[in-house]
Amino acid sequence: MTDRSAIPLKVEQLSIRYHHKPVLTDVSFEVPAGKTVAIIGPNGAGKSSLLKGIMGLTPVIQGQALFFGESLDKKRLTTAYVPQREEIDWDFPIDVMDVVLMGRHGQLKFWQRPNQNDRDIAEKALWDLQMSDFRDRQISQLSGGQQQRVFLARALAQQASLYLMDEPFAGVDVATEKAIIELFKQLKAQGNTVVCVHHDLNTVHEYYDYAILINARLIAAGPVDEVLTQDNLNKTYGGRLSLLNEMTEQLYRSQLNQAHDQD
Repeated sequence: MTDRSAIPLKVEQLSIRYHHKPVLTDVSFEVPAGKTVAIIGPNGAGKSSLLKGIMGLTPVIQGQALFFGESLDKKRLTTAYVPQREEIDWDFPIDVMDVVLMGRHGQLKFWQRPNQNDRDIAEKALWDLQMSDFRDRQISQLSGGQQQRVFLARALAQQASLYLMDEPFAGVDVATEKAIIELFKQLKAQGNTVVCVHHDLNTVHEYYDYAILINARLIAAGPVDEVLTQDNLNKTYGGRLSLLNEMTEQLYRSQLNQAHDQD
């Protein structure tokens, strides 16, 4: 039983290196319960490495992560992880329902097979992600957005309390983006915590309650309205932020011109 009043995720002085090159140094923060949390920073800042280090998927040279006050081994069933879509072998011959049922395997003994209750939970997860009609489809036959929804359904079927997602919105269609937003609302309503690597600064305020800014080290962590300041963004993105703002402004003006031309 998970104590939902405990801190879902606490990272203490975490440092990661690849080939003797520092990726993250001395990162510490706490994630509040029942919130949606964005990890943001420029490309190469160590965002995905942070999630992988937390989940024990990449070597950590210093520090630790605590899940509801305990190690990952003790809280693995209450923690669901969704990797980047590019890291999955989508040509593997498996259908959608079997992928989602993988989310139930942690609840089973090694000799057990999923029972009807497990299938009902998987079916509900597919329904929540609007993928019920694809339950018998091979995953290689799905679009990118549909594949992403299947892996989110797998995480949902795990019935975790803490969800860690690596860029769930990257490269998805509008329908999938809306489905993910609805999933966030559902998970929050149930008192769960969602932590995502996120790349779009324009939607952070809309999708998340809390933000963690990193660029090889922790820049700031706290409620979005408090930490998403110009000063913190400049520290996080450096000179790249002005370029990002110029690109956003150009896109906005282009859309305005298109709308004007159609009038």
